[in-house]
Amino acid sequence: MPIKFLHTRIRVSDIDKSIQFYEKLGFKLTRRNDKSPAGNRLAFLEIEASEHFLELCYSPDFKVEFPEDLMHTCVGVEDIIEYCDRLEKDGIEIWPGGWREKFAGEDSKMAFVTDPDGYEVEILEKQ
Repeated sequence: MPIKFLHTRIRVSDIDKSIQFYEKLGFKLTRRNDKSPAGNRLAFLEIEASEHFLELCYSPDFKVEFPEDLMHTCVGVEDIIEYCDRLEKDGIEIWPGGWREKFAGEDSKMAFVTDPDGYEVEILEKQ
């Protein structure tokens, strides 16, 4: 029986701020529920070329805390320099610092951004 990996849920402290951040990365809000059966506010975001959803979950009585580098998500882009330039123009910090110089002559290009709650998003240039 075939199975599919459908979505990943992350807890967020401000659902609207998180939606705006992920939309800057290229995600699109496809569905929102302001009161799930468990009382959470949910937002489902997707990237056009992917079947996997990112589910943002907000609950007023849940404090978002996690150890550094516990998990991260990853997006693949065709031109990482163009993509990162666009993100920087939208006010998103790219790390590591000096990424433009670091990419010069490299075959494998990777950068990171950090969402409003501290989750890391890896950016890989797809070859």
